[in-house]
Amino acid sequence: MSGLAALGFAFLIVAGNVVLVPAGLPRTGSGIGEVDGFFRTHGDLVGMGSALTPAAWILATLFGAGAVRVLWRSERDRGEAWALLGFAGLLLQNAVFAGVIAIRLALASTAADGTGADPGLWALHDALFTLNGTFLALALVGLSVGGLRAGLIRPWHGRWGLVAAVLLFGSAVLAPLVIDHTGPLGLLGLVGWLMWVVWIVVYGVTLMRRAPAAQPPTGR
Repeated sequence: MSGLAALGFAFLIVAGNVVLVPAGLPRTGSGIGEVDGFFRTHGDLVGMGSALTPAAWILATLFGAGAVRVLWRSERDRGEAWALLGFAGLLLQNAVFAGVIAIRLALASTAADGTGADPGLWALHDALFTLNGTFLALALVGLSVGGLRAGLIRPWHGRWGLVAAVLLFGSAVLAPLVIDHTGPLGLLGLVGWLMWVVWIVVYGVTLMRRAPAAQPPTGR
């Protein structure tokens, strides 16, 4: 179940971006004129993309809970809590991204009423969106280190997750520069996010492969 949840989560967050990005979703640091034009023109698309996110948050939570269940026994014996750190990161990113989606819906709703986009509201959107890299990094570090120490994931997968965490955390630390200056710094978060999607897909497949082996044999 947790493996399938990971795959479902990855599919939904990619699908949400497939809906919005080609339509011209403004990048972090975009001017308010571009933001206003997008939400006036594509309010319906924003609603469609947002409709996917509640299910994505549920699936992320199921994935994290399943990963903790698999890793907790060995971590408890060692007196560690890497899996709990990763789970906390997943829950926090759910909460922060709920704020991001709420702001998008608010901008789409006010645009439909003929009200121009609020610069302060969009600035808050950009800040939350960029700072969310902190919590994605927590999830990546916790579940990567926990998975490596428990022998659940392969070394390359763990290293991949840690590199993605560094990129996302770097983007969050540099949030003021990322928000105020469009340019190559924005690629830190983008590359880290793409690596995050690959990481969670591979983690989901790993959990799915482990599940049959973990089931005790049934007697007749």
